[in-house]
Amino acid sequence: MKRSASVVLILFLSLTCIAIAQQPASTAITATEGATSNPPINPLQIALLHWYPANRITQFAVGWDPVAMAFDGASLWVSNVAGANVTRIRPSDGLILGTFPVGIEPWGIVFDGANIWVANNGDFTLTELRGSDGTKLRTVQVPGGTYFLAFDGNGLWVTNPAGNSVTKVRVTDGAILRSFPVGTAPSGIAFDGRNVWVANEQDNTVTKLRASDGKNLGSFKVGNIPNSIAFDGTNIWVTNAGDTTVTKLRAADGALQGTFTVGLSPDGLTFDGRNVWVAVSGTNSVVKLNAADGSILGTFPVGGVPEGMAFDGANVWVANESSSTISKL
Repeated sequence: MKRSASVVLILFLSLTCIAIAQQPASTAITATEGATSNPPINPLQIALLHWYPANRITQFAVGWDPVAMAFDGASLWVSNVAGANVTRIRPSDGLILGTFPVGIEPWGIVFDGANIWVANNGDFTLTELRGSDGTKLRTVQVPGGTYFLAFDGNGLWVTNPAGNSVTKVRVTDGAILRSFPVGTAPSGIAFDGRNVWVANEQDNTVTKLRASDGKNLGSFKVGNIPNSIAFDGTNIWVTNAGDTTVTKLRAADGALQGTFTVGLSPDGLTFDGRNVWVAVSGTNSVVKLNAADGSILGTFPVGGVPEGMAFDGANVWVANESSSTISKL
């Protein structure tokens, strides 16, 4: 008796499903009749737990006024300009692993393969911290000022805004090797595998230096108040903090490849292997650009006055100066 009832119930449900499936489209409730129209659900997205729109941006508190950051392969290091220190973060969960005192007004920060170097803009020094535990190894005085940093595999390059130059420092012992003239008020700096590129804020140019000997290979016009620089494997990207654009130059010869609007006062930027991410401090957001053509792929809200950026191999990070936080995208 129970088996017969079960068979009847299954048959009834099957017929009901068929009837619903064959119902004419005209009897369905349409969006114009007041129902909500939802996009189709992709089963693969459900399986990956990415089937609904969500804000995946996470923020973590760090020190006072974070402005720049560097990734060492395991930890993220953040320079806190008002705190005269740097914070070490575990990228997986944002856990603070330590806070380490450096010089006055730390700005640029870079990893040399073993240790962390910090440019202290307020006292014209560099601080070297051991990458494994943050122990201070040395302090180096640099004439002309210290602002941003780049590592070329052998030497450390430091922009000197007061001296309109860049200084090359030997990382093994902190010895100053030589200074090279560039444009007026040099700021951001990047290494492309062979050459060093420097953004000169007050003459709206970028200078290209040969890393092996510092020879000046050219000066190239960009936008208003060029600030930060990133290399994408082929091209150089420059944020123009005095307007709303970023400039793309071909690294081989400095030829202009495009100028792209991103928003008011673009600042830091980073490359993730495919896209260029730009911190737009005037709108408290980060803009994602397709590196191939400069098209905007997305705009993401972050903290107050986003500046320096870094990529850890999985996520993009940005330092939010006025909110004393970092955002993970």
